[in-house]
Amino acid sequence: MLEKMLEQQYGVKAQEHVMVNSYEALRGNGWVYLCPQPGNREEDEISELEQIAEHMRNYGDSYVPVFLPSKEGKLLTEWENNQYCVLALRQTDKRRPLKLGRKLAKFHERGRMVPFQIQRLSRIGQWKGLWEQRLEQMERVWNGLLFQTPEDEFERLFIDSFPYYMGLTENAIQYLVDTEIDDNPTEVDNGTVCHERFSTMSWGTDYLIKNPFDWVFDHRSRDLAEWTRERYFHNNQTYQLDVKNFFQEYLRVAPLSPFSWKLLYSRILFPLHYFECVENYYITRSEQEKKVLEEQLTKILRQTGEYERFLGSFYELAGAPIKRVNLSKPEWLY
Repeated sequence: MLEKMLEQQYGVKAQEHVMVNSYEALRGNGWVYLCPQPGNREEDEISELEQIAEHMRNYGDSYVPVFLPSKEGKLLTEWENNQYCVLALRQTDKRRPLKLGRKLAKFHERGRMVPFQIQRLSRIGQWKGLWEQRLEQMERVWNGLLFQTPEDEFERLFIDSFPYYMGLTENAIQYLVDTEIDDNPTEVDNGTVCHERFSTMSWGTDYLIKNPFDWVFDHRSRDLAEWTRERYFHNNQTYQLDVKNFFQEYLRVAPLSPFSWKLLYSRILFPLHYFECVENYYITRSEQEKKVLEEQLTKILRQTGEYERFLGSFYELAGAPIKRVNLSKPEWLY
């Protein structure tokens, strides 16, 4: 199906099907062609992504794909009642060994040089509002359940645990607000190209491709916090060495300001794992998925003490200049 679209709409012949980071893709002529569906993204947002991708390539990032225009010169193509973009990347023989911290720092440095105003993709300054909104929504659900008998084990766990996570969220918001009041951003704090949710897998496994559809424009600490969170939850017994090495690599290329460190810490404080677990439970209709989420919530609550130790030790682990720039944690974590 996709090879037909490529040939008819783009004049490209590629026969071999491959999977690239959960995207269906085709390979041919020494190139890999990704065909993502842009979902609810509008044309001006895709145009902004295309401009950013071009900037990143011009600044030396050979793993950022080209947005291929169709024969009609459009970035979006209608095909069999679906919309597609086509991203093309010259295929390399094999993946290079990756020092991810160093590579991410270079990626952020390139992204910081974007020479035009980012509008549709910008998340700069929006964290507080988004966190407050999620907290209010969850508090409404919780209040509605307080005077009822819990329907199931998940609901009982949620009713009991929410006050703690509400407090943790309020801590994160307060830490963010204090940082924005007390600390002055420096040049390193300019917005840059980030990822919706950066992780060890974001740039792929078999093919190293930096997919523009994963991008937002935000403060670099977003990626650092989300990578750290993912590593911690990947294995909360062995994350320390990963985190230490990653930050050492990153900081050699791009040292962080006090403002960056504090923004990063506020984002790690925000208990995203808890919010997602509860939100997903109330969205899904699958009984099987509900059971999985109940087990997940049970595990989250069982490991609260371990998670607090992680929050308490993060600055030391990441090599932050704690005393030199007076980095503090919420008092209850000391």
